[in-house]
Amino acid sequence: MKYLFIDSATANLVVAIVIDGKIVYLYDNNDGNDTSSKLMPIIEKAFNESGISPKDLNKIFAVTGPGSFTGIRVGLAVAKTMAWATGVPVVPISSLEVIASSGKEDNNIALIDARRGYVYAGGYDKDLNVTFKDAHVFLNDSNLSGNFISYDNFDFDTTKPNIDILKVIKKHLNDASVNPHELNPNYLKLTEAEENLKKKNGSKDK
Repeated sequence: MKYLFIDSATANLVVAIVIDGKIVYLYDNNDGNDTSSKLMPIIEKAFNESGISPKDLNKIFAVTGPGSFTGIRVGLAVAKTMAWATGVPVVPISSLEVIASSGKEDNNIALIDARRGYVYAGGYDKDLNVTFKDAHVFLNDSNLSGNFISYDNFDFDTTKPNIDILKVIKKHLNDASVNPHELNPNYLKLTEAEENLKKKNGSKDK
């Protein structure tokens, strides 16, 4: 079985090709805000080095967020186009679950800095069962506790992710695929433009 894994939801871009339970290509690097220019060349290199083409895939696993609005859109655009063009099934994955995949505790809390005191947070046990549903929360009021895992820096101890792609894929191997046109970002909050429009419309209604 041949799988493509794409995670462009954070500054840490991840692209992997998995064949028969083994990772044959892996790009896992902090690229900052350079996802849009790097993703396609990396995916092309992934196929070249693994010796397969997109039509050979059995499934595409695409991270839908939460995280960087731009990064998520870029990754999903690639996954959608590839799935639609080849007919390969595509399965959505949470970025917080990916971050938590290296956790060995019974309550691993994955965090992504959402700015202005907010975080995207999700709790998972060592087998990636949900212990705290992914949410956009104000960190100081969240009462979160557990083994914190994050690429971002906070004023408390966190563990840097060492993601386990094989664990994530195994967890979702039998998940139902989605129509490529219905593979949508999971932002967990409104975009800034949507928030501004909501405020504008709200002021008109007064």
